[in-house]
Amino acid sequence: MVRRPLGNHHHGPDTLLVTSDTAQTDSVATETENLREVINRARFVLFDFDGPICRLFAGHSAEDVASDLVDWLARQGLRGLLTEEERVHPDPMAVLYAVDRRHPHSDLVTELEERLTQQELKAVASAWPTAYADPLIRTWSAVGARLAVATNNSPRTAARYLASRGLAECFAPNIYGRTRDLHRLKPDPHCLVRALNALGAAPSAALMIGDAPSDFRAAQQAGVPFLGYARNEDKEKLLRDAGAEDVVGSLEPVLRVLRGQV
Repeated sequence: MVRRPLGNHHHGPDTLLVTSDTAQTDSVATETENLREVINRARFVLFDFDGPICRLFAGHSAEDVASDLVDWLARQGLRGLLTEEERVHPDPMAVLYAVDRRHPHSDLVTELEERLTQQELKAVASAWPTAYADPLIRTWSAVGARLAVATNNSPRTAARYLASRGLAECFAPNIYGRTRDLHRLKPDPHCLVRALNALGAAPSAALMIGDAPSDFRAAQQAGVPFLGYARNEDKEKLLRDAGAEDVVGSLEPVLRVLRGQV
């Protein structure tokens, strides 16, 4: 917002101030109306897990988990399966993908995926709930929406976290996550389609809430409207660049719309 200058100037800057304020107000009103429309037509809500519901690795570094997987491969004499870049990648999923590309559907991939799942399950104890996620989930469930989780994490991880927050009954049994068919992880729409089929939901009556371009692309392929959650500007830029139009920086306005407070 442009500040009003000191003194008795009645032109230029004052006019700009009014125009700027008006434009900002109009923009906020438009965003709120768009959000209201997106929310009100959703009868089924599919949540990504790590991001919109919690930060899984908030107290249990994802980099450490990736490093653990690399070390385990080295102990098996398989360090050479990874490139130098893959060995230092901070995302454990990147390590899993790399091994799967070279040995798809192998026992090695199965063992590595289980090792990642165990690390995720450990991380649940120190995961940080996303602000407003718990009341949003409870409210959406209370007003009659059917909820599901569609995640690239292990479904066991999501189920354990939700149980620890008293949220399991809002979703159960509709938690769909990583399987041994790693090529079916998002951006493949597989877990969204499984959720829609289980819920008996038409894609147009559903809403996907995710925080990554892969979530958006999976929703697009499944024909499901998308609401992006971006906890910082970098995540927002990635979502916008991917094509996401409806993006919020907090779940608070979603909760307020749902409660009829705006």
